Amino acid sequence: MAIITLTSDWGTSDYYLAAVKGSILSQLPEATIVDISHHIKQFDLEGTAFTLRNCYRHFPKGTIHIVGVNTEESIDNPHIVLKADGHYFIGADNGIFSMIFGEQPIEAVELDIPLDSDYFTFSTRDRFVKAAILLVKGEPLSSLGEPRAALSPRILFQPAVSQNIIKGMVIHVDAYENLITNITEKLFRAQRNNRKFEIYFSGYRINHISKAYTDEGIAELVALFGSHGMLEIAINHGKAASLCGMERFNPVDVNFL
Repeated sequence: MAIITLTSDWGTSDYYLAAVKGSILSQLPEATIVDISHHIKQFDLEGTAFTLRNCYRHFPKGTIHIVGVNTEESIDNPHIVLKADGHYFIGADNGIFSMIFGEQPIEAVELDIPLDSDYFTFSTRDRFVKAAILLVKGEPLSSLGEPRAALSPRILFQPAVSQNIIKGMVIHVDAYENLITNITEKLFRAQRNNRKFEIYFSGYRINHISKAYTDEGIAELVALFGSHGMLEIAINHGKAASLCGMERFNPVDVNFL
């Protein structure tokens, strides 16, 4: 059974998503199509990378992930198919894949199959779907294009670390307006060394880590490590981003006392 996932910034008010699904089903009626998200902020590569990085491993090996965000092709950002961790990814090599995989081993080719249209504005429907169908039908990766030696680089912001402080930032605000930072639990534990600490952001302070959102009272601030392994700031039954005046890329510091 072929599983094809779709991730895009199209939303659901236009015809784009339906056209892509229709193209897949016309060629492969038995395909299982899974929508990861179509509400990525327009052209938001970092947000797309965060979403895919935290969900693709939960799909079976062999799943094909079509990435319909910022898909315009150029010499520097060609359309590619890559295989990593037993999964296939199809999209424009505009830095998104280096943010997902980092130094993880990958195998990639630059797509040289023609578009199924004379237009160049809808690559997801007219080229990515075609590549996905070829993979499902057993075509080897090498038959879809020439090898790509390295991915286009795009570096994610990393926390700055000194003896007594971790200087991080918000990298994602989810639908609940929880603030997810780039401070990993592993980094926090290593730097803490059993010391007391204070998480500081936008004038607010938290001095302990909770296990669950409901460990604190209704409308109280809570800091925890989510299933993504990152330090997360939330408000129990509230919206941390709005109420704390925070958004992506705002600083979050951990001071060790």
